[in-house]
Amino acid sequence: MGEGAAGTTVSIRRASARDARRLTRLVRVSRAYEGPYAPMVAGYRVGPDYIETHRVFLAVATEGGEARGAAEAVRTGERLLGFYALVLDPPELDLMFVADAAQGLGIGRRLVEHMTDEARGAGLDAVRVVSHPPAEGFYRSVGARRTGTVAANPPAVMWDRPELLLSVPAAADRTGSGGVPLS
Repeated sequence: MGEGAAGTTVSIRRASARDARRLTRLVRVSRAYEGPYAPMVAGYRVGPDYIETHRVFLAVATEGGEARGAAEAVRTGERLLGFYALVLDPPELDLMFVADAAQGLGIGRRLVEHMTDEARGAGLDAVRVVSHPPAEGFYRSVGARRTGTVAANPPAVMWDRPELLLSVPAAADRTGSGGVPLS
């Protein structure tokens, strides 16, 4: 997927049930959910059943090589940078988190690009995103357009959330400004 600093490889791999605790921890310690947003993730759990039911992928950094699964993560020194979960029916980006220490390094963009590739492969032409309010700007920067607002649903969610739609371009349409391929 790419080289990072000093021989670190950044890759994206499918999550397995054994990754559940790490994903749960990433959600619960996210600075994006401090203050008024904290109650939403306080007891949140990404369970093994969720990982096996949906398309959940991790962005990881490994030293001197790529881990092939959760069992290798410890041996290779794999570090979790972020993850996403794509629900196919109906199409929705259900979860996406980037570790606080990895913010601003392009990990979120890599995850979105990977997610759109997965969605395309599944025959989808668009994916719904119900965004954490502070993350709306990020999703708009990767091409999502706002389609509405999802009303608060106390006690689980105490605030309104932006609803967006991320188009999934056909493989031949994946170009950035000036016609430069995005891959």
